[in-house]
Amino acid sequence: MTFTVQQIADAIGARVEGAVDLTVSGAAEPATATPGDIALAMKPAYAERLGEGQAEVAILWADADWKALGLKAAVLVQRPRVAMAGLTAMLDPGQGYGTGIHPTAIIEATAQLGENVSVGPMAYIGANVQIGAGSVIGPQCYIGEATRIGCSAILHPGVRIMARVRIGERFVAQPGAVVGADGLSFVTPEESTVEQARASLGDAVTAQGQSWLRIHSLGSVVIGDDVELGANSCVDSGTIRPTEVGNGCKIDNLCHVAHNVRVGHDCLFAALVGVAGSTVIGNNVILGGQVGVTDNTTVGDNVVAGGGTKILSKVPAGRVVLGYPAMKMDTHLETYKALRRLPRLFTEVAKLQKAVFKSDQND
Repeated sequence: MTFTVQQIADAIGARVEGAVDLTVSGAAEPATATPGDIALAMKPAYAERLGEGQAEVAILWADADWKALGLKAAVLVQRPRVAMAGLTAMLDPGQGYGTGIHPTAIIEATAQLGENVSVGPMAYIGANVQIGAGSVIGPQCYIGEATRIGCSAILHPGVRIMARVRIGERFVAQPGAVVGADGLSFVTPEESTVEQARASLGDAVTAQGQSWLRIHSLGSVVIGDDVELGANSCVDSGTIRPTEVGNGCKIDNLCHVAHNVRVGHDCLFAALVGVAGSTVIGNNVILGGQVGVTDNTTVGDNVVAGGGTKILSKVPAGRVVLGYPAMKMDTHLETYKALRRLPRLFTEVAKLQKAVFKSDQND
């Protein structure tokens, strides 16, 4: 795909100056750019390396002196990363999935596929499934009975969507994602050790070891519009009511949303986030990598949790938290600084003790 500089500027809503009819077919860092690339030099520090490459056009910050950088044209942007979103969407060549229905795909007779749906090799689409127009079902995907998926979905290879799941428009699932697996819902015939531990907050438990009985997951999953699910991430079915993920949520690789969880709209979860069962996550919540959220709690709107945070109790709206257990980020940082000072403090206390004891002996 080849685009003129003017087309790129129009697509990302940016100002363009210079030779607007120059064409580019790719993007590159300043030092490695060729004449067919648009260089990404959105900060002065990056622009310093333009002389190492052969770029004729670059994306620069809003008031950059592009002529002094030896360029023939420039796209000038206010928000560099927003510009990156538009540019990369234009230049993305996709994964090369074929169009139409591959002859090795299996589609049950009662499934309903909208216009221009593509189904890749060895995919399976179950009975009474509905898939919206323009969707792409990649190789070796599985879509279970009575599932509904909206228009313009992209399911990359190996995605598993289990029975009766409801998914909105423009859903993206990266390879290996699973939606609608059974939740971790088990019970013992008599009171278990974990029940006693929870009730006693860690005192000795007396229950005997028992076998686990499954509580089946009847609730399935409901996912809104414009949701993206990362590679090998899982959203489990609810027990009676569905697990819910709201519009606009972006969930990274290797994340787990457990049974009965409700996630609000426009949340962002980084890799290895785990949200335990029956927890409610508000709107616009950001959870950094490896954040863990306990079960049956609430995380308010606009909460930001730094990487590795362990949320063990309710977090009010708008709070920024960090640490294990989660606390206000500034409090955690002060605590961490104090922890690092402990060895020096112990040394100073030991010196004081020694001085005091010597003084007593002299008396």
